[in-house]
Amino acid sequence: MTTTGFFTDSTLCIGCKACEVACKEWNDVPHDGFLWSGLSYDNTLSLGHSTWRHVKFVESATTIGAGGNAAEHMTWQFSSDVCKHCEHAGCLEACPTGSIIRTEFGGVYIQPDICNGCGYCVVTCPFGVVDRNPDDGRAFKCTFCYDRQKAGEEPACAKACPTQSILFGDLAELERVADERVAKLHAGGMTDASIWNPKDSSVGGTHAFFLVRGDARQYNLPSNPVLPTTLLKPAWSAAAAAAGAIAFGAVFAFALLGRRTQNAERRT
Repeated sequence: MTTTGFFTDSTLCIGCKACEVACKEWNDVPHDGFLWSGLSYDNTLSLGHSTWRHVKFVESATTIGAGGNAAEHMTWQFSSDVCKHCEHAGCLEACPTGSIIRTEFGGVYIQPDICNGCGYCVVTCPFGVVDRNPDDGRAFKCTFCYDRQKAGEEPACAKACPTQSILFGDLAELERVADERVAKLHAGGMTDASIWNPKDSSVGGTHAFFLVRGDARQYNLPSNPVLPTTLLKPAWSAAAAAAGAIAFGAVFAFALLGRRTQNAERRT
């Protein structure tokens, strides 16, 4: 079975939010509240239980010689964020019910009929993607359009994207396309373009990776995401050391008390 993935090229994104709408329509995802955030034109703000695709607006000043808009003007960069479907998924490792599985296509899928709403997946996601529905407590995120993939179709967001900013397909092939795209952008003067895919981190790479300009952290993409489970070994080691110190202190205290008792008895 082919391992599939998303390649999102932010340099091609026009901020139309067609991916957000297509995702909601296909998956019957509820509305986000229709709130006016006042933060640029971004009113969905972040991924959550009711936002599985989120087009982020990044305001920045352009750099002379880096390509793009006129350097004397403020510019927007857009990027459609989504669950990263990590190679080593913290949510999957933490789930106690087996609700979260790795599908035959490589995606990380939450089975809503098995989720008990414990929230362990929420706190173990390095990207803050997984979110619980406040009404029933269950966790939700991008499903990788698992139902569409099983039917031989691409995810709704990729199909709806008018600029091909979101590409879907074989993961290895997408990585090759991404490398060619970066080389082309660099040759055209857009030297701050780079690929974000943290293969050297504890998540081991992602099945949804991005081409961005400048600092990837502006797009809510950390340079070194950390799985909480990697902290278990030092945490248990510290706990064992503390327990050993307490045990030693207790033995020493009882020994000292016993010696004092013996000395007192001798004097009497």
